[in-house]
Amino acid sequence: MNLVIIALAPVIIIALFIYIRDKYEREPFPWLLTALLAGCLITIPILFIEDWLSVPLNFISGYSAVGWNAFIVAAFTEETFKFTALYIIFWRNEQFNEKFDGIVYACFISLGFASVENVLYVADGGMNVGFIRAFTAVPAHALFGVMMGYHFGIARFYRTEKAKRLFLAVAVPILLHGIYDFILMSGHPYLLFFFLPYLVFLWIFGFRKIRDLSNRSIFKWISGNNR
Repeated sequence: MNLVIIALAPVIIIALFIYIRDKYEREPFPWLLTALLAGCLITIPILFIEDWLSVPLNFISGYSAVGWNAFIVAAFTEETFKFTALYIIFWRNEQFNEKFDGIVYACFISLGFASVENVLYVADGGMNVGFIRAFTAVPAHALFGVMMGYHFGIARFYRTEKAKRLFLAVAVPILLHGIYDFILMSGHPYLLFFFLPYLVFLWIFGFRKIRDLSNRSIFKWISGNNR
């Protein structure tokens, strides 16, 4: 039970933070739970596809294998499924009525996925793994969700940018996720030296995106209440 609490605590804390940041028109709990559940459920097909995509690893080695594993097996598969769930459930959802909602729903889908992944890792590795992932992998998944939701929200409300922003909504998280995994999977001391700075970069980059769309929501809320 303690391991489950350790695994889920960072997910709950980050989810609450994102919910609180949505200051002016918070999303209904049923849809937030839907996003979390969708993130949990996509782990099932992801496991099968990642297993299938891992077959080439039997024929390559070195940094080629690390790159394939990081960018294709993990990042491409996971972020593509998150994006697909986000698009199918929320693109035409009437609750998705401001740009910041893209960040909210993308983060909750990412956190749903992270919760299942974290429980599996913590159950296998114990409390130490749980503490480490609470400050690394779980926030990273949320920040990948921020990047996805940022571009997704702009795509939804700026139709002239729709194609470009939808592409960025999946491409940017894949790139950032792939770099994250490549650093860790490489095991190279020089690359590992940059791991913490890279995490700091993700935090700064992510908070800027949150602040940007949050500020745009303020202007929409003010203009809507002054009509």
